[in-house]
Amino acid sequence: MKPISELLKKSNSAVHQIKPWVTVFEALRLLAEHGVGALIVTDNGKILGVVSERDYTRKIALQGRNSKETTVADIMTRDVITVTPNTRTRTCMMLMSQKNIRHLPVVDGSRLLGMISIRDIMNDIIADHEQTISQLTNYISS
Repeated sequence: MKPISELLKKSNSAVHQIKPWVTVFEALRLLAEHGVGALIVTDNGKILGVVSERDYTRKIALQGRNSKETTVADIMTRDVITVTPNTRTRTCMMLMSQKNIRHLPVVDGSRLLGMISIRDIMNDIIADHEQTISQLTNYISS
């Protein structure tokens, strides 16, 4: 499998970030606006956490809290697992499965490069399989 840096080149790897003091309601608006499932929580260039739709459903909706009064810092996932551009897609898939997460920030040292989702990984695997099938079909036909 290929390194994550290749997926970042292919995808629209815009890094969607939010500050920890912003309300959860504003975070939901940004998630919807950008069509993503998670935002990286940063302050002064440092990754503090990740806030996702899953955090919202479990820590706001199910607990009856108010998203217009609760800050991102109150619900974000603080123990962020990151990968480097050289991390292989298979390793990312295993990490996501083992840790039950759907998003992995990609960092180079302290520099945030992007975020990979489980969807990005699955789309890449499907594309690889389709290419292999096509090559095998061409080989068999010739």
